[in-house]
Amino acid sequence: MKPLLEALDVHFAYGRAGGRPGGHAVLQGIDLQVMPGEVIALLGANGGGKSTLLRLLLGLLQPARGEVWLGGRRYRRWSRPEIARRVAYVPQSQLVPFPYRVRDLVALGCIARRGLYRRLNHDDDNTVSAALERLQIESLAERNFAELSGGQQQLCLIARALAQRAPLIVLDEPITGLDYGNQWRLLGLIGELSREGYTFIKSTHYPEHALSIASRVLLLQQGRILAQGTPQQVITPDTLRRLYGLEVALHPLADGRTALLPDL
Repeated sequence: MKPLLEALDVHFAYGRAGGRPGGHAVLQGIDLQVMPGEVIALLGANGGGKSTLLRLLLGLLQPARGEVWLGGRRYRRWSRPEIARRVAYVPQSQLVPFPYRVRDLVALGCIARRGLYRRLNHDDDNTVSAALERLQIESLAERNFAELSGGQQQLCLIARALAQRAPLIVLDEPITGLDYGNQWRLLGLIGELSREGYTFIKSTHYPEHALSIASRVLLLQQGRILAQGTPQQVITPDTLRRLYGLEVALHPLADGRTALLPDL
């Protein structure tokens, strides 16, 4: 089985155009292979390089050194519409300059896949309706996106990614603004979709969420990979102490999950 996405010895620095050497080093020597069906969680303290790595994996930034490959080809050899048919992106938040209805915003995922100048058809309408239903936000379909709460907006952006039908979905802290119930419902949906063949790369500040659904965890510390492997291998009191400077104890729960309790 071939990887969907690869980062090979990727370095990046801000402060020079295109991330060329000489600026503030953010990522140093990142190697990552993303296989079909995986749920990869990126964990790290603020400023550790998680969002920058996601932008490199999306082709939105160019590495100062190293290469990012999508589907066995260097990113720069794909056009943006070709990338959109393979990778969808859910940002932490998004400013929308027009008063989009939620249904119209989600339909932008179909446009990314089909092309800007092709009219949406009945199949696209069904795709949008299915995405709204999957996120349980059908009641928001006619609402103005800009008038929604931050958590509701985040669910709409995830529905747009589903409408794009890309096999790989990149999420930058997807539970931002979600209440406790919607956090776990979303994690459950990610698990369901991965079993259906979707692949996810998600950044998070919650190790317990990674323990719950991730098939692989990548710990980033000051732009380098501190550890990489299964959640059980990687999320340990020792690595969390090194990553966050916090003493943490792991407690098994009756339902098979693990609770993380800081020793304050």
